[in-house]
Amino acid sequence: MRVLVTGGAGFIGANFVQYVLAQRPDWEILNLDALTYAGNLENLAALDAEPRYRFVHGDVCDRALLDQLLPGVDAVVHFAAESHVDRSILDATAFIRTNVQGTQTLLDAARQAQTPRFLFVSTDEVYGALGAQGRFTESSPLAPNSPYAASKAAADMLVRAAFHTHRQPVLTTRASNNYGAYQFPEKFIPLVITHALAGEPIPVYGEGKNVRNWIHAQDHCAGILAALERGMPGEVYNLGGDDELDNLSLVRRLLQLTGASESLIRFVPDRPGHDFRYSLDSTRARRELGWRPHVAFDDGLGRTVSWYRQHPDWVAHIRDGSFRQYYQSQYATRLAQARTAQ
Repeated sequence: MRVLVTGGAGFIGANFVQYVLAQRPDWEILNLDALTYAGNLENLAALDAEPRYRFVHGDVCDRALLDQLLPGVDAVVHFAAESHVDRSILDATAFIRTNVQGTQTLLDAARQAQTPRFLFVSTDEVYGALGAQGRFTESSPLAPNSPYAASKAAADMLVRAAFHTHRQPVLTTRASNNYGAYQFPEKFIPLVITHALAGEPIPVYGEGKNVRNWIHAQDHCAGILAALERGMPGEVYNLGGDDELDNLSLVRRLLQLTGASESLIRFVPDRPGHDFRYSLDSTRARRELGWRPHVAFDDGLGRTVSWYRQHPDWVAHIRDGSFRQYYQSQYATRLAQARTAQ
């Protein structure tokens, strides 16, 4: 197999590239990434001498480049996306370009190249918010509530249209919240870990009661590979973890693992349109793909904390420059209005 991975220098993409090369010794990976702020070649430094891996710096909206890369490719796995909800609230422009236009451009190029397999990596956020009970299935209606989620839902529908209109061999996975190594520290778990290790205030939206369903990046990668190899064209597969936790309880668990004090917690004004709860029903993936998550949440959190503790240079490099500017724009005013934990 020769696989084109888009966005393979990002968090989940980098984990997937390394996972596939380890699990499938006869596969080759071509990694296309624009190296925007969250794309980091340090995530793949261990592959510098790997002959089955090649990196291409480029944009999924560049049709001419895609037309050069796709001939001879057996499958596309499409991760490339702007993915942070808070940034989409500040400015959705890049989300529309990459997530919507980029997905359609890639679909068109893959159809012209007659690529035999196209897997789109989506998110549970396309379903919107849940109350305290129930889980989303693949047949749940899409009801996105943030600009990020809306852009991913639009891409979902374009993938669906490619199958129904052109019979293009596409499929989609939708995962719950990911955590693990290489995650950019704007996201919740690495934000908490890096601030706890540095002894810095930890912003928590509202009262910390929002609930998320978590999956370790390695389990997500295993699910994507299972869908790529065994999934049916035109289908959607939910890849959800077994664990749900409200944000405040998760922060407290991470503080215990880092040895930091709960006095670092700051309750800050909530973000607009903050979904209360996500939870995925992964019965179809378990039944049809033979997949299930294996990383226990406590073990995965411990491994994740250890990774950030053992990679201070990676963390320091990421938290420099533009990240600091973003963090100030997102949280400075909120932190000025913050309440401390009781």
